[in-house]
Amino acid sequence: MAVRNIKLTVHYDGSNYHGWQVQPDHLTVQAEITGAIARLTGKDVIVNGASRTDAGVSALGQVANVRIDTPIPTENFVKALTEILPNDIAVTEAVDVPYEFDAITSAKHKLYRYSIYTGPVRPVLDIRHCWHLPRKLDADRMDRGAKLLVGTKDFKSFASAADKRQSSVRTVTRCDVKTEGEWIYIAVEADGFLYNMVRNIVGTLVEIGRGRWRAERITEILEARDRTAAGPIAPAAGLCLIQIEY
Repeated sequence: MAVRNIKLTVHYDGSNYHGWQVQPDHLTVQAEITGAIARLTGKDVIVNGASRTDAGVSALGQVANVRIDTPIPTENFVKALTEILPNDIAVTEAVDVPYEFDAITSAKHKLYRYSIYTGPVRPVLDIRHCWHLPRKLDADRMDRGAKLLVGTKDFKSFASAADKRQSSVRTVTRCDVKTEGEWIYIAVEADGFLYNMVRNIVGTLVEIGRGRWRAERITEILEARDRTAAGPIAPAAGLCLIQIEY
């Protein structure tokens, strides 16, 4: 039987997981999916995820690919795997793709959304998926700062010190701040992200929204190429991987 390459789209609430990537002695999303596929097919496989989301980060558009030889029809994977997986993980799509497709290297753009709730009372039903920041933030000022991040730039100032990749240049195609009542949503789309890049961007935009920094400070932070020039890292809970384009 020929080996097939199956592309999976996965939703998950990351609250209970130590991130996507398999780690010894930790509960991870990748490990849960790998185990579910093994139970379903009897095969040990490598689940190749497009984005290594951090502990506490959720996804509504994570993509993975699995190369496997099995008689189970691809269209059956969605229901069968979701029934095996914990309630906070679901496979929403399974399609056959060319053998050379790779969820990581074939990706063209990734879109993340960060949610902030500024109301005075903790939003208990949403608290695992937002940053509760009970204070007035100037979203227009934040949006002006966000727009300065769009383009091909060196984002070293927004990368964790643990990020050792040779190049910190990325192309951000969208960065905007929207409000809905007491909610603030920050969307960031790029061709790739450095470690903790979105959360560091959010933390910096919040400093601008608080009035501590002017929006134009973003340009100075980019030019500094120094993590200490940017704002503090935002909590993981508010971050969600929305979509990956191929």
